[in-house]
Amino acid sequence: MMIDRSTIPTGLLWTALASALLAAGCASRADLGYVPPTAPLQPEGSSGYVEKPGWAARKFAVAAANPLATDAGFQVLRAGGSAVDAAIAVQMVLTLVEPQSSGIGGGAFLLHSGAGKVEAYDGRETAPAAATDQLFLLPDGKPMAFHDAVVGGRSVGTPGTVRMLEAAHREHGRLPWAALFQPAIRLAEDGFRVSPRLHTLLAAEQHLKKDPVAAAYFYTPDGAPLAVGTVLRNPGLAAVLRDIAARGSSALHDGPVAQAIVAKVRSHPTNPGTLALSDLAGYQPKKRAPLCHDLAAAGRAYSICGMPPPSSGAIAIGQILGILARTPGAQLPPGEGMPGFWGPAPSADWLHYYTEASRLAFADRAQYLADPDFVAPPGGNWMSLLAPAYLDQRARLIGGQSMKTAQPGNPGAMRTSYAPMAEQPEYGTSHISIVDAQGNAVAMTTTIEDQFGSRQMVQLPGLAGGFLLNNELTDFSFAPTDAQGRPVANRVEPGKRPRSSMSPTLVFDKATGELVMSGGSPGGALIIHFTAKTLHGVLSWGLLPQQAISLPNFASLGGPTVLEEKRFPATTVEALRARGHEVREQAMTSGLQAISRANVHGELMLLGGADPRREGIVMGE
Repeated sequence: MMIDRSTIPTGLLWTALASALLAAGCASRADLGYVPPTAPLQPEGSSGYVEKPGWAARKFAVAAANPLATDAGFQVLRAGGSAVDAAIAVQMVLTLVEPQSSGIGGGAFLLHSGAGKVEAYDGRETAPAAATDQLFLLPDGKPMAFHDAVVGGRSVGTPGTVRMLEAAHREHGRLPWAALFQPAIRLAEDGFRVSPRLHTLLAAEQHLKKDPVAAAYFYTPDGAPLAVGTVLRNPGLAAVLRDIAARGSSALHDGPVAQAIVAKVRSHPTNPGTLALSDLAGYQPKKRAPLCHDLAAAGRAYSICGMPPPSSGAIAIGQILGILARTPGAQLPPGEGMPGFWGPAPSADWLHYYTEASRLAFADRAQYLADPDFVAPPGGNWMSLLAPAYLDQRARLIGGQSMKTAQPGNPGAMRTSYAPMAEQPEYGTSHISIVDAQGNAVAMTTTIEDQFGSRQMVQLPGLAGGFLLNNELTDFSFAPTDAQGRPVANRVEPGKRPRSSMSPTLVFDKATGELVMSGGSPGGALIIHFTAKTLHGVLSWGLLPQQAISLPNFASLGGPTVLEEKRFPATTVEALRARGHEVREQAMTSGLQAISRANVHGELMLLGGADPRREGIVMGE
């Protein structure tokens, strides 16, 4: 049985849209909210909040962070490609048009469902073989300042995205590998228009101009960021993509491109890294067992699947929603919305229970989660952190007043000897959700970490442009031990994958196994909260994907309760403070994408949503 949204009040925008599509008998791309890739400007910039209507389709749908990337996935699906095929085309275009967030110089996690099976592909970057746990320590033993560590070659991990996508394509691709690169190659050669978001981030960026290659590509000769609408060509990236299309991932991991990557990393004048040709040649993606947990919401049982460690996302989301389900917050409806915004804003009572559950989850995350090839799970199984008895125990710690800070629990028979990791900044990332015509689904979150990664642009001789390298090693703990000398689980070690917050998520009906939703978001450590918000909105509050995505953002990483600025009534802030919460209001720029399957007036539809805070759209037919 699919989710039945047919009882949703007909005044809601989604129902009106779906009814119009059904009445028309068919839907054109314009009917689905399509913005042509030839439009002079992208839909919106990086600041502010531009409401989006939501999208509906019957056969297939793709949601991505930029209209040009979404269109590439759409074209692949329309040509009979699989969800994995479309994800490859989308990622290659994102490398070009959204270089600040992801690309072939970074890493990714991909979840795939099809034929009754869920698979998890780990394309996370790895630390070079020459890296040590002293990587981010100054001579006096103190951790480096964050951006002192980021900018340069020191922070660059071995990229994994292309090799991971190649592995997924071998198992789930339907179209030829080379064909999937053509949209990005054409755009790189012919040029694309600089979007408001890219322009705004370039204008705010402090470090990218330090790299001569990046400065020449992204800025005018006098140092100004390229204007919105400027046609930007990247022949260097086009050449690399043509080579990958012809020779596969070996074109990136061996030969001239690999040599250019290593030279860029090791020759940085002030902050070189240790990445070697052997690191690139030896990189292997991993196929892991997905981490799936059950959740009962609104009278229905769901199975929620995500990435296991080194991602912390699925465990943290499972803990937050599982603990919340054991509190009075599980029964609370959404609160009243702010004037001028569509939809509700969570109430102070609900936010209290949610953020208290978050403090408990993030305490466990800091204590336990790291690369499973280096760190054993508590109790011998990562599911110990999601065991019903353990969640019962953790939920009993929540009272009427905020605990302010939480301590990690002890889900295993023996207490760990690891020290908790101190809080560090996390940035970047992009998310892709796809459902193909055969019902296969992809949720893929992809990243180069900080905005514009390490600010190092790889260039082939004689060709302008290129691609940016990640700064993923700064997701490791800068301090390898605590004051007592206990090691931090997520410390730097050779060949290790840094802990991640990326949370690509697939949801299934527990009784039937049918797909319910694909979703995820960028946002550093806040990815966990952005994704959990959307899951709770759809599964517990009965919202449609666009409504859930458009909800105000909120979080706690273990300390203050953080609310999206100008999105919550003053009474909500005051009520939280009365419960002992330290409340901070700030910008929280998520980039959620989601696609759900729903029965609308007796017809199975794909309903998609894209974040009003960014440029993404959904396309389908």
